Amino acid sequence: MKIYRLFNEGSRVNQFICAFLVNVPVFAYGASIGWMSPMTLLLQSDKSPRGTPLTDLEVSTMAAVAYLVCIPGDFMMALLGDWIGRKKTLMLISASCVATWVTLLFSTEVWALVLARAFVGIAMAGAYVTCPIYTKEISDDSIRGALGCLIVVSHTTGNLFLYIIGDILKYRTILWICLFIPTCHLVLFMMMPETPSYLVKKGRTEEAVRVMAWLRCKKVTDSSLTTELQSLQNEQKNDEGANKFLLKAIFKDRTLSRAFRLAMVVTLAREVCGAVPVMNFAGEIFAIASKENGLIFSPNQQAMMLGAVQVAGSALASIIVERAGRKFILFTTSLISGISMCVLASWFLAKVYELYLPNWLPIITLCLCIFCDASGLAPMSIVITGEIFSFKYRGTVMAATMATASLADFIQLLIFKPLVNSIGIHAAFYFFGFFCIFMSIYVIFYVPETKARCLEEIYDDLNKNKRKTKVQNSA
Repeated sequence: MKIYRLFNEGSRVNQFICAFLVNVPVFAYGASIGWMSPMTLLLQSDKSPRGTPLTDLEVSTMAAVAYLVCIPGDFMMALLGDWIGRKKTLMLISASCVATWVTLLFSTEVWALVLARAFVGIAMAGAYVTCPIYTKEISDDSIRGALGCLIVVSHTTGNLFLYIIGDILKYRTILWICLFIPTCHLVLFMMMPETPSYLVKKGRTEEAVRVMAWLRCKKVTDSSLTTELQSLQNEQKNDEGANKFLLKAIFKDRTLSRAFRLAMVVTLAREVCGAVPVMNFAGEIFAIASKENGLIFSPNQQAMMLGAVQVAGSALASIIVERAGRKFILFTTSLISGISMCVLASWFLAKVYELYLPNWLPIITLCLCIFCDASGLAPMSIVITGEIFSFKYRGTVMAATMATASLADFIQLLIFKPLVNSIGIHAAFYFFGFFCIFMSIYVIFYVPETKARCLEEIYDDLNKNKRKTKVQNSA
């Protein structure tokens, strides 16, 4: 009887089902990212399944190629989403995940390992371009934030899943399990609908109404569906006169350019908060902190611990985002992350001058940084970017911001070690800390609340913020 009530008129259960299946490719992508942690140790050991251990250069190439492929992949996914539809593009993400694991099962040669990671780059692009767009376009305003946060939940859960099975299962067994997940998604997602926004854009109005009726668990004749359809048609009618070169059109329009600048800032905040180098530097931090505490973590245990922190943070974001709002969460996590980074930097500086600070401090601050990234900086940047643009611009903007994020990650991974060796790790972490604190101030003055609001209301806020700034400067 309770199960029947889930599908009562007006229920949102179909949106949750759809959102869950949308995020299966993100889980599969997260697993492919997590695969590098335990498998790098194995592939560089004497017990390597390929016979000879990989060199550091070969491992670095494997790690970096996904980010390089992701940069053009972001724009490719945005174009495909507009040309062939969100649904087919989502299935392409799973197909690229399938290609990853088939390639690794087929060969352990270096070319195969690098090619497999290149396929991961395509999945990475789709996971953070197409999946947020699909989720936004099938969701009610009242739950779109919670469903949007599932992307980060799925990513971090995929990471943790691979950390765990990577520690207990054999090499080829892991590959077969990982191949099974996207293969199942390809079959199951065939039953899911295309998004109403895309169907309206293509003139398939009747089909769009049927899809909305299924998603909202309402009858096709329900008056609220007519209102929603008119809203979609008006949104797309406003975009009809826009320039075909979408980025050019965005920069020509004052409101759109402000929204684009906001999207780029929140995206870069996610990447420059220090989480990426912290994850890569975790081993050394744990090693230093373990000297006097007797806390001995293996590399896989470190990965599992941080993975669990990420999952907890992303799950919390999904639960509270519709209550607390995007702005409050982004401000709070930016501030806490900034303070944590500064404390971590001070700990390293104190070590240089042989001053005493407790050895558990870097572990706490490291976990806080990862938690803030997963609970606020990462999910809120995705949710906000998806909410501040109409159908026409959404794909292009998501692609541009994700390409910038991928480039920022690639540069950080490339220069972090040499930079640390030349100026000291404390200077790098102070930079991350001050950047996060600056971001928290930026959020207060320039980021509008987007929770359960339409584009017109959000754009009114953006323009009000600009007018307030001009008045303050003139005063």
